Amino acid sequence: MDFFGRSQGGERALLVQPHPVGRPDPEALLEFTELARSAGAEILDTLSARIESPNPRFYLGSGKVEELRELKEAHAADLILVNANLSPVQERNLEKALSARVVDRTGLILDIFASRARTHEGKLQVELAQLKHLSTRLVRGWTHLERQRGGAIGLRGPGETQLELDRRMIANRVKALEARLDKVEVQRAQARRKRERGELPVVTLVGYTNAGKSTLFNAITGAGVFAADQLFATLDPTLRKLDGLASGPAILADTVGFVRDLPHDLVAAFRSTLSEVKSADLLLHVVDASDPQRNERIDQVNAVLAEIGAGDVPQLLVFNKIDRVPDLQPRRERTDDANRERVFVSAIQGSGLDLLRAAIGERLAGTRIHRSIRLGHDEARLRARLFAAGVVQTESSGEGGWDVEIDAPRAALEPLFGLADGDGERLRGHLKLVAVDAS
Repeated sequence: MDFFGRSQGGERALLVQPHPVGRPDPEALLEFTELARSAGAEILDTLSARIESPNPRFYLGSGKVEELRELKEAHAADLILVNANLSPVQERNLEKALSARVVDRTGLILDIFASRARTHEGKLQVELAQLKHLSTRLVRGWTHLERQRGGAIGLRGPGETQLELDRRMIANRVKALEARLDKVEVQRAQARRKRERGELPVVTLVGYTNAGKSTLFNAITGAGVFAADQLFATLDPTLRKLDGLASGPAILADTVGFVRDLPHDLVAAFRSTLSEVKSADLLLHVVDASDPQRNERIDQVNAVLAEIGAGDVPQLLVFNKIDRVPDLQPRRERTDDANRERVFVSAIQGSGLDLLRAAIGERLAGTRIHRSIRLGHDEARLRARLFAAGVVQTESSGEGGWDVEIDAPRAALEPLFGLADGDGERLRGHLKLVAVDAS
C-alpha cells in the first residue's frame, strides 16, 4: 500500500495520449513514451484519446474510460500513465473506475527526478516539488480523513480532522525545505561572487533533455559526468574549468535539461540550480541535430529560459549529434543575430569541438575588459574603488600618478560606471567606452 492506501502494483503500464480533435501529436506521444521508459515502466500499449473539452470527472470521455478499462484487463496492466495534467478529482475517479494506479504527466516527471537526484540539494529540490504536488492530492487519497480527533480520554481537543493534520505536516515540511534551499541559494550566490572576483566568465549548457549536454560537457572539459541516452540523465549542476579559449579560461556549468510543459513546481524548486543559468555570461544552447522537432525544441527551451528570467542571456546554438545525420559535417554558421549563430558538432566523436572553442572564445572576448590606464594623484578614490572591486591586475607608480592594468568581466566594472562624484565618468573616459560597450 502507498501513502494514499492504494495498491502499489508493478510497472506494467498503458499510455494515454489525449489530443485535440483533428490534431494528433505523434511527437508528444514519442516523448511521453521516453519519459515512461526513463521512469522504468514496461509499456504494454498506448491509447489515443480525442478531447474536445476535458471531462470534469475523468478528463477523458466516459466511453474512452470504458475502452481503457477493457485494454487494461486485456493486458493485465496495473499502471495508467496519462500525458496530461489531471486534477486530483479526475485522477482519483480514474483510479476507482480502472482499479489501477493513475499517474499524470507532472507525477511522472517528478518520479523521474526523484530517481535521478544524487546531491543533497537535488534531493531537497525534488522533495519540495513532490510535497507541493502531493498537497493538492490529499483530499482524494485517504479513506479515514473524516475522523475527528477527540472523544477518547487523552485525545479530546479541537476536533481537528486527519486531513487537516496531514496538510499542516506537509505545510511545515515545505516551509522547512524552502528555508534550507534558501540557504543553499545564498551559498551558491557566494560561490558565484567568488568566481566573479576570480574574473572567470561562466558558460552554462542548456537545452532540451537528452540533447547531449553532459556528453558535450565531458568532451570539452575531460570531466566524468554521468551521461546516458535517456531523459533527465543529469539533474545536479556540475562546474568545471574550461581552458584553451582565446579569451582565457572560463567556468563551464552543466544543468538539468528542459522539456515541454515542465511542471511549475519543479521550476520553482530548482530555482537555485537554475540561477546558474541566469547568472551566466554565455549560454550554450545544445540542440539534437537529428531531432526532426529541433526547431520546436529550441522554442520550448527559450520559453523556459524566459520563465526563469534568463531570456536575455547571450546564446550560442550548438547542434550536436551530427554523426546521426548523413552528410552533415562540422561547421560554424555566423549570422547577423549573434544569438542565432550555429556550431555543428558531434560530442561523442569529438568532431567540431575546435570550432566550438573558437566561437566561445570570440563571444566571451566581448564580456571582458583588459586595458592599461593612467590615474592621476587626484584620482586616488577611483583607484581605491578599482582595488576594492578586485579588477586591478598590476600597478606601478609613475610620474604624476599610477599605471594600472585592468582585466575583469564587464559585469564587474559596470557598477563602477554609475558612481557619483565624477568617478564613473572618469572611468569611462579612461577606458574610452560607455557602460554597455566593451569595444
